[in-house]
Amino acid sequence: MAWNEHRQTKAVADDITVVRTAVIGVAAAAQGYTYSGEVRGRYESQLAFQVSGKIIKRNVELGNVISAGDVLMQIDPKDIQQTVNSNSAQVYSAESQVRLAESNLNRYRQLYEQGAVGRMAYDQYVNAYEVAVATVRQASAQYAQGANQLDYSLLRADKPGVISGITVEIGQVVSAGQSVLTIVQDGEREVEISVPENRIEELRKAQQIKVAFWALSNVTVDGKVREIAPMADPATRTYKVRISLLNPPPEMKLGMTAAVAVLGGDSRQTVTIPLASIYQNGDTPAVWVVSGDAITLRPIKTGNFGDGTIQVLQGLQQGDRIVTAGVHKLKEGQKVKAGGESL
Repeated sequence: MAWNEHRQTKAVADDITVVRTAVIGVAAAAQGYTYSGEVRGRYESQLAFQVSGKIIKRNVELGNVISAGDVLMQIDPKDIQQTVNSNSAQVYSAESQVRLAESNLNRYRQLYEQGAVGRMAYDQYVNAYEVAVATVRQASAQYAQGANQLDYSLLRADKPGVISGITVEIGQVVSAGQSVLTIVQDGEREVEISVPENRIEELRKAQQIKVAFWALSNVTVDGKVREIAPMADPATRTYKVRISLLNPPPEMKLGMTAAVAVLGGDSRQTVTIPLASIYQNGDTPAVWVVSGDAITLRPIKTGNFGDGTIQVLQGLQQGDRIVTAGVHKLKEGQKVKAGGESL
């Protein structure tokens, strides 16, 4: 009889599973999101030639620092030069016609004053002179326009900055107004992020914005929203947002990757549990909750992911004890012995 009781007691002990558990605690946390961004210049210029032609020279590379007035690119000026030469010849011809018309006018003025010719004949030479003068002005204007186009064959920087983009190469034929270079002007730097349309209003009401840089460890600066694009990108359906940096670090460079943390104004009680605690039951996540010496499966609603953790929005309360390891080896109502820590 004693042997049977000992065997039954041992069997009950063997049925009890030791599990690692944790007691749920709550913490006040502000709702927020983190966006990946890129350091950009506040003022960026897309440069283009004002005339069409074939590119024959490129004097800059990506990342070059330039000054105002520097020649960045040049297109073949041969055709434009021929136009300027033609216009110059027209100016000389028109000036010659003016001198001839002026000489004829002077002679006929004398004849008119002497009564040798009539008023009508004299008026014809006055009109011829005025037409010749107007022709000189027209030819001079065409020559000036051609000279300007010849100067436009050189693409010059209008302001100092850094070359951040080159879209053409030597030998390529470009049209007037086609963007060939992007210049980030000297001055303020900011971070550009893309925000989904359902979070735009939250961004407008953000109480705090923190910006960190992947290449600069332990560097975090405050930021503020400077600009929100009025229209969403047609491909990504997100809005471009520019974040101004209040105290940008001197080590910050164009193109660096930044993480922009946007914290909202409302705080709420949040629960965060290890990812290993999740028992996926179909499409519904759940956790094993220890009640007395047994466990029961409880569905939960999850939120944002963290570093090996996940936020629980519904289903758990402060003081609940959950299983944090080996959850897929357990079954409903199983006897367990709990041990663990607080979350």
